[in-house]
Amino acid sequence: MKIAAMAAGAVGGYFGARLAADGHDVHFIARGANREAIEKNGLKIESVHGDLHLPKVNVTDDPKKVGPVDVVLFAVKLWDTEKAAELTKPMVGPNTRVITVQNGVDA
Repeated sequence: MKIAAMAAGAVGGYFGARLAADGHDVHFIARGANREAIEKNGLKIESVHGDLHLPKVNVTDDPKKVGPVDVVLFAVKLWDTEKAAELTKPMVGPNTRVITVQNGVDA
C-alpha cells in the first residue's frame, strides 16, 4: 500500500514509521530542518511498544513528487490545515482515503 504522511512530525512520523516497518511504501512530507534531519538520520521511534529506527525513508517537501497514494495520513498542526490541505491535492487520486489524525476538537 502506498501511503503519505502529511506531515512527518510526532504523529505522522510515528504512524508512518510503524507502517513503513510493516512493509508499506510510505512517503513522508516534511519541511526545513525536520526534512533535513530525516534525510540525514532516518526516523527513530522510542516507544513502550518497541523502539524503531528506519535509517532510510522516502522524505520530501514536495507532495507533487509523491503523486497519488492509497492513503494520506493528514497529521498537520491546526494552524497549517488549510495550506497543507491544498498541498495534499497532488497525492489524492480517485481511490485515495484521507485519514486525519490531528489534535484538537476544532480541526
